[in-house]
Amino acid sequence: MDSHLRDEDKKTWKQTILLSFQIVGIVYGQLSTAPLYVFGTMHGTDLASDQEVVYELFSFIFWTLTIIALIKYASIVLKADDEGEGGTVALYSLLCRNAKVGLLPCERSANEVMLYEEKSHCKIKADSRARRAIEKHKICHYLLLFLALFGSCMTIGDAVLTPALSVYSASTGVQRSLTDILNDIFRSSPHTQDSVSKALTYVPVPSACVILVGLFMLQHCGTRKIGIMFAPIIAAWLLFVAAVGTYNVFRWDVKIIYKISPIYIYKFITNIDIPRWRLLGSVVLCVAGSEAMFADLGHFSKKSIKITFICLIYPLLLLCYAGQAAYISKNLKTRDFNHLSQSMPGHCKDLFIVLSLLSSAVGSQATITACFSIINQCLALNCFPRVKVIHTSKTINGQIYIPDVNWLLMIFSLTVTIGFRDIVKIGNATALAIICGMLVTTSLMSLIIALYWEKNLMVSACFLICFGFLEAAYLSACLLQFHRGAWYLVVLLVVSMTVMLSWHYGTMKKYEFDLQNKVSTEWLIDISPGLGISRVPGIGFIYTDIVAGIPAFFSHFITNLPAFHQVLILVSFKSIPVPYVPESERYLIGRIGPKDYKIYRCIVRRGYCDHIRDTGDFEEKIIRSIGEFISIEQNDIESMVSPDERMIFVGHSTVDGNALVPLDDFDSSCMGQSQVNNESQISPVDEALESNSRCNKRKKVRFMLPDHSPKMQGSVRKELLELIDARESGSAYFLGQSHLLVRDGSNFLKRFLIMVYRFSEKNCREPPVALKIPHAALVEVGVVCTI
Repeated sequence: MDSHLRDEDKKTWKQTILLSFQIVGIVYGQLSTAPLYVFGTMHGTDLASDQEVVYELFSFIFWTLTIIALIKYASIVLKADDEGEGGTVALYSLLCRNAKVGLLPCERSANEVMLYEEKSHCKIKADSRARRAIEKHKICHYLLLFLALFGSCMTIGDAVLTPALSVYSASTGVQRSLTDILNDIFRSSPHTQDSVSKALTYVPVPSACVILVGLFMLQHCGTRKIGIMFAPIIAAWLLFVAAVGTYNVFRWDVKIIYKISPIYIYKFITNIDIPRWRLLGSVVLCVAGSEAMFADLGHFSKKSIKITFICLIYPLLLLCYAGQAAYISKNLKTRDFNHLSQSMPGHCKDLFIVLSLLSSAVGSQATITACFSIINQCLALNCFPRVKVIHTSKTINGQIYIPDVNWLLMIFSLTVTIGFRDIVKIGNATALAIICGMLVTTSLMSLIIALYWEKNLMVSACFLICFGFLEAAYLSACLLQFHRGAWYLVVLLVVSMTVMLSWHYGTMKKYEFDLQNKVSTEWLIDISPGLGISRVPGIGFIYTDIVAGIPAFFSHFITNLPAFHQVLILVSFKSIPVPYVPESERYLIGRIGPKDYKIYRCIVRRGYCDHIRDTGDFEEKIIRSIGEFISIEQNDIESMVSPDERMIFVGHSTVDGNALVPLDDFDSSCMGQSQVNNESQISPVDEALESNSRCNKRKKVRFMLPDHSPKMQGSVRKELLELIDARESGSAYFLGQSHLLVRDGSNFLKRFLIMVYRFSEKNCREPPVALKIPHAALVEVGVVCTI
């Protein structure tokens, strides 16, 4: 037993070391390439005025890296993970679970809430004055959702701006290095030097665009492959700039180490003016990528992120900044003294050209990966239009790739690079995105400390004041640069926030319409004999957002076309504010009406990181869940939640060998004969519905009853056989297409949000594609929703 535990520990450490290596190229790329533009985005005239300013800024860089990156993120924020997931949405989901502040469009039926609370492993949080105040005031709920979406928008903005900033800064550094090299070669010909210098001014933008296109084209490879490819580049870059930094410290100013004293920060503040205060907007770029440490948590592990930062990233970056500050302090009169390329010794410039280009392309990977994670979480919470999510790892669920978002990020990054062509303007917008995202995390973390960790309110207030005051100071410095490029972030914020809020608003309104217009299950049972409804062979899957009653679109359908399948399954997806829902707690199955009607309800509970709807075997899992429900229904009456709709959890585990047994894959013809003997007359409408049901050209799994099941009751065996026969006959899928219309006289804001929602709905992935529903078996029913 002990040896087994030791083997597990060894395996865990091996995995941690491997992840730590990949992390260098994914999570810490942005932090590692920040020296390319921290001093470079500062105006040289503001630095050249006094050597002391350089020392004061270096002290700011040291303490900012220490306080924000090391203490706040690596030591505190990483502990607030939501079962391994990070980011603002993860913090918001923690608050939703530990305080009733959720505004997401989900119906909390009594049955489901009861089962969820019984199965939840989270302890009941003690009531407190802060929790009561937040739960009581609705404005707090809206504010928290706004903060979560605002932080997500800042991550998206960072993912647009950082690739442009890092790649363009490296390209301009290469231009300067090439200019110096060629000037040495053509020293005897000033005219040639001028011609070469003018020609090289056109190099940065095209080269940056080529690198950006290549970077975004690599994203489909997945986090693991990209990490393995990029990690050696970032590791070599860090060791290179740290070595050069050490060399510059000993060559130019050994005493630079003493300049980290907080006294220099005090001197900076006492002599403050607007030009000096603006410099802090560039200083904050030294912690660019700290937010990605938390947002990328789902791709890696907490331990590996901490180990890599504390043992490698933090000390090497300090050496780099110390060396650059030492060089700048002694070369204030030279040309472009504040750019990293100028601090390179002559024999290292060729290596700098290669490494800076490679590392700048890699450096923005952290924000791109974080953007994918944040958008995937917003998707599950119905706060972002439907896009395709590709899971690139079978072992780590959080490693994803979103093609649609990837190409949009590329287009916006190219637009920024070509439009601004100025590292200072791009840097100002990036700094504003970084500090706004950090402020959101600080605000949500202070609530996590009070409500989730249940610490004293003074501890929460201290966290908010200490980190919030520092970040607010940096925010004020960034706002001074609003007219110098930072305005572009506001444009990105308005666009992304409008899309998110309009999608959330439209989804809420559709859901409210479905709730108000649903019909009771008794209606379906009572109306069937009166309309002369025929039951045709096959299974009908009715996808609906509501978890009780019959959706209005299906009642509209059977009123006009009185026929439906011999087995009906109402499928609802329920978002739970947790990252992942265990398989044993995922499918909640119940029966609607008498057994003879064979109508079932399946509530699929999913976390905001689960990917269950777009898997190929999703239909088979539902069929197995229904079979398991039928098998255990008679034997486990005590576990039923309600006698009306008897809902229970099923976990795809056979009970006494009575569940359905899957067979091997097989091909079936669209016109294959059904195993169901139906002696009733079928109308032309029924015939069309039946043919639609049968046209499922490939069934991945067939089912049969177990060979030895002596304990199975006759009624159970009969119902399972009917389910198998219906499955063999084919499946049809019913979807409601709700079209939102705004009432006359509605205000402009409401009209605008619905207009944006309808535009997003037309241009995003369609529900049948998201659910992998074959078009031949799809039945869409249109419903007009007037709001």
